Amino acid sequence: MRTPTSEQRWPPSGRGSWRSRAVNGYLSRVSHPLMTAAGLGGAVPPARLISAMRPGVNRSLVAMSPAPTGTKVETVREVFDDGDAARHGRVRGEWVGAHAGPARPATADQTIIYYLHGSGYVVCSARTHRGLVARLSRRTGWSAFSLDYRLGPEYVFPAAGDDAIRGYHWLLAAGFRADRIIVAGDSAGGHLAADLLADNHHTGTPQPAGVVMFSPLYDPTFDLAVASQLRGVRDPIIDAVAAQRILRLYTGSAGPDHPRMRIALHHGMALPPTLIQVGALEVMGDDARAMYREFRAAGGDVRLQEWPDQGHVFQMFPRFSRESGRALGLAADFMTGLPAPGVAQPRDAV
Repeated sequence: MRTPTSEQRWPPSGRGSWRSRAVNGYLSRVSHPLMTAAGLGGAVPPARLISAMRPGVNRSLVAMSPAPTGTKVETVREVFDDGDAARHGRVRGEWVGAHAGPARPATADQTIIYYLHGSGYVVCSARTHRGLVARLSRRTGWSAFSLDYRLGPEYVFPAAGDDAIRGYHWLLAAGFRADRIIVAGDSAGGHLAADLLADNHHTGTPQPAGVVMFSPLYDPTFDLAVASQLRGVRDPIIDAVAAQRILRLYTGSAGPDHPRMRIALHHGMALPPTLIQVGALEVMGDDARAMYREFRAAGGDVRLQEWPDQGHVFQMFPRFSRESGRALGLAADFMTGLPAPGVAQPRDAV
């Protein structure tokens, strides 16, 4: 793995780019009224409404975040059984490669990215996030396996978390070494990544080489985000009250004290080096900061980057924000700058 080259460009100075501020201003005038008009401002939305809206939302995201030319994709639909009944089940997703090699690595001794997409636990897929994953692949030179996990309202908590854990064990069973796997995820995918780390600790499974989180969800009750919005934080895309009701279609009756809701990390866990990036405008900023504090309190090597004038998972939309590419470059530098397998990682939290 190579030495980071762009960490010196952090932190950014001043305001965000004119383009990102203009786009966020437009979105803030459009997205919130649309959420209300869709009936998401009242009680918990009916499951059929979310299921009906999902294809259109997903198509829009694909159009706004296209994959780079030359991206290679290999679909995965397999049944996994390593003898543990708790992990038995289907693994769905896709290998993505935007580098010189094939989408699926030719050999299992290569470094790979295990990507967990965001979703609010009810929308999106590996396809919607193919552009983001492919840009990470291009910048690192590595292939990525992007997981398609089960979504609400058809499936409820903790189905997505079980799928993320199964996908990691599927990679290990395929011969990929844990110290050559880097887990990355955005929004709900950040919550899934933390859940995976906790499960690895409890089951004695080797941890990945590192973790990158974009705008991670820490609190699936969305109480942190709602409180932030009530204090005056106005996310350009997300209405926290509506999002909280949508999340309940997945979390159901699970309470905040469930160990897989607000995931507790603690000393004694072998936590991998972790980078968290978050937009300073977004209503989930407190989630990212809470995740950062959780890693710090557990003794983890973690750094937090807050980007001025940026919204939720801005890394996904290079057409809307100049900062998108820069942040993704720093994330790729973090990944490729991790110690080679067998080399100890010095503590250098920022």
